[in-house]
Amino acid sequence: MGANVYVVFYSTYGHVYKMAEAVAAGVREVAGAEARLVQVPELMPEAALVKSGAKAARQAFAHVPVIQPDQLAEADAIIFGTPTRFGNMSAQMRNFLDQTAGLWLKGALVGKVGSVFASTGTQHGGQETTITSFHTSLFHHGMIVVGVPYAEQRLLNMQEITGGTPYGATTLAAGDGSRQPSENELAIARFQGRHVAQIASRLRG
Repeated sequence: MGANVYVVFYSTYGHVYKMAEAVAAGVREVAGAEARLVQVPELMPEAALVKSGAKAARQAFAHVPVIQPDQLAEADAIIFGTPTRFGNMSAQMRNFLDQTAGLWLKGALVGKVGSVFASTGTQHGGQETTITSFHTSLFHHGMIVVGVPYAEQRLLNMQEITGGTPYGATTLAAGDGSRQPSENELAIARFQGRHVAQIASRLRG
């Protein structure tokens, strides 16, 4: 039996959601592995969502179930996706993780595989700091942290502006949100999902 992998994301305008779908697709490429795509609760007031245009954008993934913190214990591996907020994870994701103290006290996530992917609005908008600072929470939970090794040759792509780090897959949304994840970025995300699922399956075995 393959690994049970949760892809847990927060997305405002859909960029992280598209990356999450690619990560989940990569997980499903591993024989026996299962991917469950879930999102964390929204914290922004309804009026703010409407004013920013996020309300309409979020309809594209409104069907994705909202996860509760205790459900993380069901997974063999958890791949988290977040937009960057000033070089750190979003408040929605931070709030969700802050509710996992009960899991921490029980050691419920110890030995599970953890991984992170992200999105930024500019080319140097904190892609690496967001992921590496996120890793601190995973280490506190005793998780086995996995990134994207340079065996994924798309990390070396110098022919275009592209996200993608050895710490995790990333995309560039542009300041106005107009840019969508590129094929290179989505391919790195699929690699990350596949890589995590392979490791988690071996550990489960």
